[in-house]
Amino acid sequence: MRDRLPFALRFYRLASMAAASTIAPRLLARRVRRGKENPARLAERYGQASLPRPVGPMIWIHGASVGETLSVIPLVEHLRARNFAVLLTSGTVTSAALAERRLPAGAQHQFIPFDAPRFVRRFLDHWRPGLALFVESDLWPNLILACRDRAIPMILVNGRVSEHSFSRWRLLPDTISALLQRFDLCLAQSSADARRYATLGAPHVSSTGNLKLDVPPPPADLSALQALKSQIGERVMIAAASTHADEEKDIIAVRRRLRTKSPTLLTIIAPRHPERGQGIAEAAKFAGLSVALRSRGELPKAGVDVFISDTLGELGLIYRLAPIVFMGGSLASHGGQNPIEAIRLGAAVVHGPHVWNFAEIYAALDAARGAKLIADEEGLLACLGSWLADPAAREAVAAAAAAAVEKLGGALERTLTALEPYLMQLQLERRAS
Repeated sequence: MRDRLPFALRFYRLASMAAASTIAPRLLARRVRRGKENPARLAERYGQASLPRPVGPMIWIHGASVGETLSVIPLVEHLRARNFAVLLTSGTVTSAALAERRLPAGAQHQFIPFDAPRFVRRFLDHWRPGLALFVESDLWPNLILACRDRAIPMILVNGRVSEHSFSRWRLLPDTISALLQRFDLCLAQSSADARRYATLGAPHVSSTGNLKLDVPPPPADLSALQALKSQIGERVMIAAASTHADEEKDIIAVRRRLRTKSPTLLTIIAPRHPERGQGIAEAAKFAGLSVALRSRGELPKAGVDVFISDTLGELGLIYRLAPIVFMGGSLASHGGQNPIEAIRLGAAVVHGPHVWNFAEIYAALDAARGAKLIADEEGLLACLGSWLADPAAREAVAAAAAAAVEKLGGALERTLTALEPYLMQLQLERRAS
């Protein structure tokens, strides 16, 4: 099959071989300086394992970042309950921190190696997976080609391909087809995703649903939750989760404009990138608002207008506190964020138009009147003002959202059913050994 590789993949392999010695060290050094790599685990990026391989057949699961990692935690738990060794790889420090907190006992995490042939070879030589599950759309050519060369079954789970990615891949049809044809199964999030994968060349495609709909609510430290509740008291709250810069400007402007009608309102901002907390605080102060920063150990005491949750892994706290949540990445053109966790914890959700990362979910929510679509700062002001003045209307939206999410569930069970023949084969190998 190597001889039949299209030119783009042959060129990529040659280029990545050269980049292993030249570009990779410089790229990773720059990422270390920017806080995007863990210096203590940098060897993993070169395919050098920092953990021993467990005995027996291993299932390797790869997801790019936090969202993918979170979506497969319940799947990992089911696999561990059947005593399969599980390796989870990802590419960001935030996903690694999440894995450390949320992976079940016996599951291991490593950073995905740089996609150069010798790093991939080193990685696979050590871990020797019996089954590889790629999550959503993080498809690295050398990893895929090397797995097929070693006859490692590969399955795409929770597969997603946006309209933008679909249009881009259609410019290189032979390339994407050559990669997708090496997968044994493609389990897509939706029927639309399934159609796109089939059009791009995936041979065995089915729609199993979105695993993110089956993820339980994020945990929260009970003592921290109680401490925040005691400081907030009876104040009304709204939260903005996983926000970007332009959205934070709108949130701050809306909080300032609501000052007269809701003088005790507390606005919580949890930025997508917590390191931007100080800059958000300065913007809020410039707007005449009182600010507290979570990263400094400050609390939202009486008189604080904006509480900036610039820490990792605390959305579980935020969603348990705020009855209204604006989902970030949706006014700014970033594709939106997953609203399921906030909904499962009782929040009414408001979002902008740019939600292509979760198009099916938001379409179902909007159709059921389980979320509010707004287009700009004025729409956000009108929505928040209305819900603050009419708690019953807000609660009706939250209840409709919970019902819609319940109907959309079941992806985990369908995914496990599709994986069952491969899991049985691994069990037979384990018994034989």
